[in-house]
Amino acid sequence: MNTIGKLEEVDVRELWKHEQYDFSNWLSQDENIEYLNDIVGLTLIDVDKEVYVGPYRCDIVAKDETSGITVIVENQLEGTNHDHLGKIITYASGLDAKVMIWIVKEAKEEHRAAIEWLNNNTNNEISFFLLEIHAYKIGDSKPAPKFEVVEKPNDFVKRSKKNIESGELNKSQGERLNFWEQFNQIVISRGKPFNLRKPTTDHWYDVAMGTSDAHIAIDLVNKDGRIVVECYINDNKELFDSFESHKEEIENELGFSLIWDRLDGKKASRIKYRIQGLNFDDHSNYNDLMNKTIDVVIKMRDTFKRYL
Repeated sequence: MNTIGKLEEVDVRELWKHEQYDFSNWLSQDENIEYLNDIVGLTLIDVDKEVYVGPYRCDIVAKDETSGITVIVENQLEGTNHDHLGKIITYASGLDAKVMIWIVKEAKEEHRAAIEWLNNNTNNEISFFLLEIHAYKIGDSKPAPKFEVVEKPNDFVKRSKKNIESGELNKSQGERLNFWEQFNQIVISRGKPFNLRKPTTDHWYDVAMGTSDAHIAIDLVNKDGRIVVECYINDNKELFDSFESHKEEIENELGFSLIWDRLDGKKASRIKYRIQGLNFDDHSNYNDLMNKTIDVVIKMRDTFKRYL
């Protein structure tokens, strides 16, 4: 008869004696940043440790590859306190960060409430996460760290606040929000082949492809009854030309033709594929349409990455 092990929690201080030197070093490693990305739905790159803001040092500063925004991470392997909360706000101001992640051993109720209040009362571009770090083992196994989300941005509240300021969502905004919510559920059901972006009323959804120069974008164009999946190149005509020099190989690998828009005279360039069948008034094909879109996103991301 097989013996079932018992899950035991391990004091994180036994794994990392010092949050600055031990935990921050562990977290900044690629595989652990990727774990954090999965939890908060970001694509963190360009990770720097111990960045000075005045006389203080922020534990980790990074960029979100997809959006380009600055993200700060403050680590505290103890219970939350007012000192660290104040530092987070100071760092956010000094570094012009849009996302703040506070990782702690124990989140006290008053600080949980403070983070919730900040998420509910700041604008839609600012987001605060409060995470607890725990570790578990079974018998003599190695301890396994686990992030647990205590507080995160409340998209519904922020959207509601925005609605009050600018009027109720119109039909198109509501349909786009509904589309992205369903889209994320299908991405999750497929094992998250790319990082989720939080559902919004925007017509676009970005997927990272391993460079800050370009990303895969999904664009809902309801008036034309289509979804456009594209390799969007921010400001690099040389990269577009490099891709285009391999046009035949890329399209052969993809199994379909693309629309190549260099957009001379503009900073951006776009390499597009169109999927017909989008209709905000008829959701009957959404499952097939979303799965096809995900297939195209994965193919384009993986193919273009090979030619970077």
